[in-house]
Amino acid sequence: MKRSGETRARQSLKESRKVVVKVGSRALASSPNRIRDLSGQLEQVRKSGRQVVLVSSGAVRMGMARFGMETRPNTMPELQAVAAAGQSWLMRAYEDALSCPVAQVLLTHSDLQDRERYLNARAAIDAALALDALPIVNENDVVSVEEMRFGDNDQLAAMLATLVGADLLILLTDVKGLLDGDGNVVSMVRTGEEEDQESVQQWLRPVTSDGGLGGMASKVDAARQASMHGIPVVIASAGEPTVLSKVLDGEDVGTLFLPEGTPLASRKHWIAYTLKMRGTLFVDDGAVRALTENGTSLLPVGVRSVSGDFDSGDPVSIADLGGREIARGLARYSTRDVARLAGAHSDEIELRIGYFGGSEVVHRDDLVMFSPQDLGA
Repeated sequence: MKRSGETRARQSLKESRKVVVKVGSRALASSPNRIRDLSGQLEQVRKSGRQVVLVSSGAVRMGMARFGMETRPNTMPELQAVAAAGQSWLMRAYEDALSCPVAQVLLTHSDLQDRERYLNARAAIDAALALDALPIVNENDVVSVEEMRFGDNDQLAAMLATLVGADLLILLTDVKGLLDGDGNVVSMVRTGEEEDQESVQQWLRPVTSDGGLGGMASKVDAARQASMHGIPVVIASAGEPTVLSKVLDGEDVGTLFLPEGTPLASRKHWIAYTLKMRGTLFVDDGAVRALTENGTSLLPVGVRSVSGDFDSGDPVSIADLGGREIARGLARYSTRDVARLAGAHSDEIELRIGYFGGSEVVHRDDLVMFSPQDLGA
């Protein structure tokens, strides 16, 4: 039985004009014809007048095949070399299967951490779309090290959907969608409903031997992130014939994550979900109330302790004294200065650190508050 509003929500996907599609390496490897079949579907979506950006994994797997490797390299230089060889073969496979021009876009997390480079990446992808090319995006494994990694391409796809202003994100995987406790596909999740989020977390808790559940957890997290910017997300099977057309025709395929509430503005979404936190500010109960109930800035008087290593302008997490994260934002002072300012009133700032950089540790314009479901708690 369909839930109230589900048919209308599905039908609204027909109006999507800019779509980000992500396909994982396991989904690509599950069929020798997957790239050809997916490319044909992408062509059909483009012919419908929509713009498409593809996020494709698979470079490492292709590189391993190219070098005759049966196991994934376990050293970073060798992994990077395999990815370098595989990326060119991955792009060649798409170029051979597509009739349109292909634009390769390789990104690291640091490219999106810097606001200017973030905007430059958006402008480049927009220009490729204007030239009627299909941008194909992947993490730049050749130069990525741990602190520059997205984590996986599900996270990259969620960030990219926000970056390019997508109307829809489709995550293609090797299962039919999110499965409930009985193994049935969950047709829709309302990301603004706490009850839905609690159910999702219960379905993700069991551990399976094949490692597939971790992949679904990442996709659910990516869907939550994109939905916070007002972007609907569908998790569906790459093996479903004409899956892209079915989603865009409003058919009941896969799991639809439907955003609700007021979307985060682009810059605040960037702060909350693109930047990697450099430290944590632990605040007292009074500060928690002021932030959550009154929407104030974070003042030094409410800070009790600090961890991490950050400078002015770096992203930080804000947590209560129990360690529960309640917000993220941009710090106006460094780790050392915040530690000295903890508990101080505004008129004591210059006396404690020798200069006055503002009365706020984190200004409300640079602050994003969270509810438990926003972070998948």
